[in-house]
Amino acid sequence: MSPLPATIPALVRTRVRAAVRRPARLTPEETAGRALILRLVSLLLQYPDAELTAARTELTTVVEALPVTPAAQHLARFTDWFAAQDPEELERHYVEMFDLRRKSSLYLTYYLHGDTRRRGMALLTLNQRYRAVGWDTDGGELPDHLPVVLEFAALAGPGGGEAPLRQHRRGLELIHRALTDAESPYRHVLATLLTLLPPPTEADRAAVAQLVAEGPPNEDVGLDPYGSYGDGEFAPPGTFVPPAPAPPTCVSPAPTSRTESPR
Repeated sequence: MSPLPATIPALVRTRVRAAVRRPARLTPEETAGRALILRLVSLLLQYPDAELTAARTELTTVVEALPVTPAAQHLARFTDWFAAQDPEELERHYVEMFDLRRKSSLYLTYYLHGDTRRRGMALLTLNQRYRAVGWDTDGGELPDHLPVVLEFAALAGPGGGEAPLRQHRRGLELIHRALTDAESPYRHVLATLLTLLPPPTEADRAAVAQLVAEGPPNEDVGLDPYGSYGDGEFAPPGTFVPPAPAPPTCVSPAPTSRTESPR
């Protein structure tokens, strides 16, 4: 039951709740520490290529030096595992978790809009948000790729910079749930991020449950939205799904000009 009187207009009650959930103003030191954690999460969610795996010792040292917080504890659990793995195993696990699984893709607008036309507008809006603060991505990834969104959040700060993360809270919850179900150590990286965001509402939990059951929105645009991913599976975003082959065209044989002989 809401602690606010029912006589208060709904709009006022909503704004009061929003004010209660709004984080307190951070000191410069807290803002810098938050940005460091966001950048670490961004880095650890990138593909573990040779450059990243070569930096594992340095990354572990940085995480160990963080103040003791729930976020730092989650990061330490991940870096302990990350530092001990064979590089080829890291690459295999990353591809399996983020490229081949529908519920743990790192492209955030996919969970909100699916492969619909609205997703294109959402990507454009993100790009415009980045450019408004003078940040131009290198174009190597879509603007909704989680490491890109995290880097922007670290750069632009807790207010507007973290707005895309708050907007896509439900998608982040779904990724964390999928990684937890798969017993992937990457669940600790998502858990780190979730500790920085406002707690989920009942509406958030219900929406995540619906995403788990139904997947993201879908619209017919002339392509098979399920590709070859099996019954109930939707193709990860960024994956090319070829159109279903057209059925063979039946062409009637041309009439012959044979003349029948008289009887």
